[in-house]
Amino acid sequence: MILPIYTYGQPVLKKKAAVIAHDYPNLPALIENMWETMYNAHGVGLAAPQVGLSIRLFVVDTVQMEKNGKEENAPGIKRVFLNAEMLEETGEGWLYEEGCLSIPDIRGDVERPPRIRVRYQDEQFQWHEDVFDGINARVIQHEYDHIDGILFTDRLKPLKKRLLQRKLEAIRQGKVSADYKIKPVMRG
Repeated sequence: MILPIYTYGQPVLKKKAAVIAHDYPNLPALIENMWETMYNAHGVGLAAPQVGLSIRLFVVDTVQMEKNGKEENAPGIKRVFLNAEMLEETGEGWLYEEGCLSIPDIRGDVERPPRIRVRYQDEQFQWHEDVFDGINARVIQHEYDHIDGILFTDRLKPLKKRLLQRKLEAIRQGKVSADYKIKPVMRG
C-alpha cells in the first residue's frame, strides 16, 4: 500500500523518533508499504517519520542508482535499518546535491563525511555493525537525520537557506504538489 509522504512543516519531521520494540504491530507490512511508497515516489531512501510515524526505522536502496548509471564504483545496498546508531563519521566532507521526498522540488548541496560506521537491527531485530562509503553513506546519513528530526535543509549553508525560505514557507503552508501521494500541512 502506498502511504502519503508527510511534507515540510509537519511536526513529526522535526521530532527525534522513538526506538522500535520487537512487538511493534504489523512491522513487516509497514516495511513493505515503505518500500512500495519509496519506489512509487522514485526515492532511494525513506524514513518512518516521512510517513507520519515517529519511530527509528528507515529503508535504503541505492542499487537502483547503480543500475541507472548515476553512481560509479559504488556497489549499491538495499537494506532495512531499525534502531540505527551512528557510531562514527570520518573523512573530509564532500558536497553533493540532495533532495527529499518530504520537500518536493527543492535541492541543495549538503556537505557530509564520506565514511560512516553504523550499528543497526535488521527486520528480524538482529544487530549488525557495518561501514559504508560514498553514496551509500550519504543516503544512510540523510535517512538517519530524519529519525533524529533533522532535514537536509537544516544542513544547507545560510545563504542557500535564505534563498529557499519563500519556497519552504509555501510548502509549510500546504501550497505544494508532487507526482506522488503526499500529506501536506493543512492550510489554516
